[in-house]
Amino acid sequence: MPKTKVQMNPYAEPFGPRFALLRQAAGYSQRDLARETGISQRMIAYYEKQPQFPPVHVLTVLAGALGIASQEIMGQKGGKTGPEPMDMRIRRRLEQIEKLEEKEKRQVIQLLDTFIEKNRLKQQATGG
Repeated sequence: MPKTKVQMNPYAEPFGPRFALLRQAAGYSQRDLARETGISQRMIAYYEKQPQFPPVHVLTVLAGALGIASQEIMGQKGGKTGPEPMDMRIRRRLEQIEKLEEKEKRQVIQLLDTFIEKNRLKQQATGG
């Protein structure tokens, strides 16, 4: 399968720094993202230092793991606008919670409900 080259906008921010910011915003360390994608941590670090795009198949894997559109990882605006993607740290925690025994799940839910109610009351008190 031939490699596809992606044209870079000469005025856009280089790929590497943008990719590093997107990774951090999603709550991943380089090591975590490497585990999630099957791409080595060394290659993740390499891509974060490069101004050029990695191969398209790698871009697709990285964008999927970060929960963003391929266009966004390439620095292109547009595409479909939808709800904000879920924070990846929260998504990973929810997946771990789903694996707990029922009793432990109930305890976690009760703890979350306590924080949610506290925040709701605080917003009501401040008029927010």
